[in-house]
Amino acid sequence: MGMTETFRAELTEAVRARDSFRRDTLRLIIAAVDNARIAAQHELTDEEVLRVLRREARQRRDSIEEYQRGNRPDLVAQEQAELEFIEQYLPAALSDDELRTAAAAVVAEVQASGPGDIGKVMGPLLKRLGDRADGRRANEVVREILAGR
Repeated sequence: MGMTETFRAELTEAVRARDSFRRDTLRLIIAAVDNARIAAQHELTDEEVLRVLRREARQRRDSIEEYQRGNRPDLVAQEQAELEFIEQYLPAALSDDELRTAAAAVVAEVQASGPGDIGKVMGPLLKRLGDRADGRRANEVVREILAGR
C-alpha cells in the first residue's frame, strides 16, 4: 500500500473514531498530495509524496515562526501539532552532530576558507544529505563552521 492509500485509510479510521484533529490534518495532507499529483499530471511515487510532506512541514515551521513573532500562542500550538503529525510520516532527520560532521567533511573537501565560500559548500552538502536534513538548518551549520565557531 502506497503512502496516499495509507493516508486515505487513516482518514477513514479518524472519521470513524471522531478524531477531528487527525481527520482535519489528514485532509490537509491528502489535498496537498492531490494538488501535487494534478500539477505533475501523473500518480505520485512515495518519494514524491515525501517531498510534498517535507514542503508541508517547512510551511508549518515558517508559520510557527511568524505566529511567535505575532504573539499568537493559540496558532503556534495548532501549527506545532500539525507539524508533529506530519513529521511522523517523514524519515528521521539527521541529528545536529551528524549534520555538523557531514558539513565539516564537505567544507574540507571543497577547501572552503570563509563565509564567502558558502555557495561552494551548500551544493555538494545538500546533494550528499538528500532529504535527510532541512536546507535552512544545513545553511546555519555551514555558516557557523565557516565563521570558525
